[in-house]
Amino acid sequence: MRAFLFPGQGSQSVGMGAALAEASSAARDAFAEVDEALGQHLFKLMREGPDDELKLTENAQPAIMAHAVAVFRTLGIEATKAQFVAGHSLGEYSALCAAGTLALPNTAKLLKIRGKAMQAAVPVGVGAMAALLGADLELAKKIADAAAQGEVCEVANDNDPSQVVLSGHLSAIERAIGLAKDMGAKRAIQLPVSAPFHCSLMQPAADAMADALSYEVLNAPAVPLYANVTAQPTSEPDTIRNQLVEQVTGMVRWRESVANMASAGVDEFVELGGKVLGPMVKRIAPDAKVTSVVTIEDIEALAKEIA
Repeated sequence: MRAFLFPGQGSQSVGMGAALAEASSAARDAFAEVDEALGQHLFKLMREGPDDELKLTENAQPAIMAHAVAVFRTLGIEATKAQFVAGHSLGEYSALCAAGTLALPNTAKLLKIRGKAMQAAVPVGVGAMAALLGADLELAKKIADAAAQGEVCEVANDNDPSQVVLSGHLSAIERAIGLAKDMGAKRAIQLPVSAPFHCSLMQPAADAMADALSYEVLNAPAVPLYANVTAQPTSEPDTIRNQLVEQVTGMVRWRESVANMASAGVDEFVELGGKVLGPMVKRIAPDAKVTSVVTIEDIEALAKEIA
């Protein structure tokens, strides 16, 4: 059994999609569709930068999705060539687009709204995020609780058995970094992000997404989506709509999602559009086959294999 996976924020880089667009009319069409939907030369920004503008949340989110969907379309197969889809944070939107729940222009517009709302929810410098390395979820929760001291310090991403990300007020995150090693983590690193994603400080962004999604018609996905907030499969459009809202403030339960897919019989995970999730998957399901598909050569090799 196979699952298609889609990466989240942090997988963007200047030059992304340029070689793919040269080789594939399907990719060119996808990038043009996103540009038209947004009324923005997003693909030019992806190709040429500048990097600091591409990194802006409102640009990075639709850019990463556009790249992942362009890879999927270039592959030229149906989502039903997998038994499940899943995406890390914003990657959930890419997964839903590939599975036919959301049209590509609508997905781009939603991610533009999501990016702007997440950036606006907390003033720059007020929030932060930190990765705890060599820490599992239980230890991360203990560190977060000890560091909070009346402020927000919560688990944002349970990525794999040895990497958990915290999110919250800057001072609380700094305390967590200071406490981490003494409490048993191998290392703690503040992440270069512009806002504290996936914690309760993001509630204004969740409200914005609830409003935006209320106008969207969602189709049932061609194959079930393993949702970030439940780590369980779902195909029901209204449930997916609610989960996309909850996801803004909720923990990304990636470790559980992959483990649950493996338990359900998935033994092949294919990451489309990045090389970020593959290493996490190998730490969660070491016996599974993991393929990361980014270049036209990657796409051609996979297309031959699963045609």
